[in-house]
Amino acid sequence: MTYQKSFHSSHHSSHHLMHFLELLALWIRKNTVLCIAFVAAIITSCIVPPDAQYAGYFDFKTLTCLFCVLAVVCALKNVKFFTILARKIVDCTGNLRMATLALVYITFIGSMLIANDMALLTFLPLGFFVLSSTGNNRYMAFVFIMQNIAANLGGMLTPFGNPQNLYLYTKFNIPTGEFMGIMLLPFLASIALITVCCLFLPHKAFSITEECPYKLQGKRTALYLVLFALSIVIVFRVIPYWIGLIVIPLVLMLADRDALRKVDYPLLLTFVCFFIFAGNMARIPAVSGLFSSLLEKNTLLVSILSCQVISNVPSAILLSQFTTDYPALLLGVNIGGTGTLISSLASLITFREYTAHNPGKAGKYILMFSLFNFAFLILLTVLATALIA
Repeated sequence: MTYQKSFHSSHHSSHHLMHFLELLALWIRKNTVLCIAFVAAIITSCIVPPDAQYAGYFDFKTLTCLFCVLAVVCALKNVKFFTILARKIVDCTGNLRMATLALVYITFIGSMLIANDMALLTFLPLGFFVLSSTGNNRYMAFVFIMQNIAANLGGMLTPFGNPQNLYLYTKFNIPTGEFMGIMLLPFLASIALITVCCLFLPHKAFSITEECPYKLQGKRTALYLVLFALSIVIVFRVIPYWIGLIVIPLVLMLADRDALRKVDYPLLLTFVCFFIFAGNMARIPAVSGLFSSLLEKNTLLVSILSCQVISNVPSAILLSQFTTDYPALLLGVNIGGTGTLISSLASLITFREYTAHNPGKAGKYILMFSLFNFAFLILLTVLATALIA
């Protein structure tokens, strides 16, 4: 009897352990970049032990602005604001080519306002709905890839469009006019290239008969849009960032607590870990010397290549420790978001979304993704090189 009891309890505890390990594996898969950033921070902390200088690593303004924008975007997503708006636009198109252009432009503009990963999480499901409900599934890889490129390049014009922009804009205290001036030509070139690609789709008529299941909640949407405007005003340094840190959580505590729960805290923690990693790397003389000499030779090319290996946000944080040439760095970490699947974290979101709907087609998708992304990368690199020459 005792043996049976102990067998049952050990079986029970092993079942709990298995369940815990499964959940842990799932969490690590979902937050791979955070885990890598955490390990990198720990390893460099062994080389440069924690001291008083660590306090200077963190850019609290970037973290605050990012938190405010993410929280308000979550609230707007909860009232289905973006879905309803985008759905109305797509409903007016009536054919495959125009619907694709609408989806891509919405993602492009969306990434300028709500950041690239949030734009993809919001508008890729709409792309899937439009294509699957009209029997155009075979164009899904192309449409998703165009939405992905639009999300990565659309955010380049505004300081809050991409997390790396927000960081560099704050770190180098770049004047808003100068920031937009640096990014304007690559931004316009990106729109032109994406448009040309989409024009190759057939002018195939279709109609979406299914009613939009959501209704716009006027008062709450208006409140959240006011909060969104407040976030943007804070990013543009019109009012101090600490005001946002008080007002936005306070209003959302009363209006929509769920939005505060849904904030991408792993992204904020990833920034914290990368701040520690980059701060420590800058204090290792050999590393500092190597990066400084490489960036002196060609900041644009080094930052573009760095994105292909470690993604654009960590590249921006790391390389900003070793150069003051922010125009080239800014261009590099934005253009560098195209290329490999890991050059921008947003690309992994698209890949995950596509393979969830199309199991067994990952290889074909990666091939098509690489062809388009590297073509964009090469053309935009040539343009950026000419701009800073």
